[in-house]
This record gives sequence, structure tokens and C-alpha cells, in this order.
Amino acid sequence: MKMIQAIALALALGGAAAAHADQPIQRTDLIENDIDIPGHEVVQVRVDIAPGVLAPNHSHPGEEVAFVLEGTLEYKLEGREPVTLKAGQSLFIPSGVVHSAKNIGSGKASELATYIVRKGEALVMPAK
Repeated sequence: MKMIQAIALALALGGAAAAHADQPIQRTDLIENDIDIPGHEVVQVRVDIAPGVLAPNHSHPGEEVAFVLEGTLEYKLEGREPVTLKAGQSLFIPSGVVHSAKNIGSGKASELATYIVRKGEALVMPAK
């Protein structure tokens, strides 16, 4: 992920570019690669969220598929009722939809986030 995008993403989600065990939200970049759709790329990250921590409202310049690896996360998508997911469940988040995720469990929660996004744009756009 480009440095500016990584910094913006870390600031938007309350973490820092490097992952440390004491951070409430840790992001681990896994892959960023061009795809066959012109002007788009796939980005995949692991997101670890401490108990009670909220990843605040934000959106992405493309689609996201969130797969819960462990724990329990509550997702709030603009215009929809909140949904609670446990390990092994996934959620599709349409392009540009403002959303948040909160760890509502007693232990760490983790998700695998896969994005199909427009290349060259910031991955995370904080909601206004």
C-alpha cells in the first residue's frame, strides 16, 4: 500500500502504520495487486480490534468483503440495521457506503478485509 494511503488509513481507524500489541486497532497489509478491471486493484488486510473498540465511520472507493476470523463484531452500515457477525461469517459492503465496526465481545476480534477499489485513491475515507 502506498505510504500516504497507509498513513491515512491508520489515522482514520485510530491506529498507526506499524502494528503493536497495545494498539486498539492493528492493521496488517497482506496484498495489493492490479486486477483485470482497468483502474482497479485488490487490497487485502487483516484488522485486529481490541474489546470495546470502535473503528469509526468511514467508506471506501470500491467494494469490501469483511470476513470475521475471530471474536464478535457489530457492523453498522448507513441506511441499514446493525448486524452482528461471529467467526466464520462475512459481510459485503458496497462502494462508498459509510460504515463502522465495533468489537462487542470480551476478547480480541479479527477480520480479513478484501477490497476491490479504484487504484490511486485513498483506501479509507473518514465520514464527515
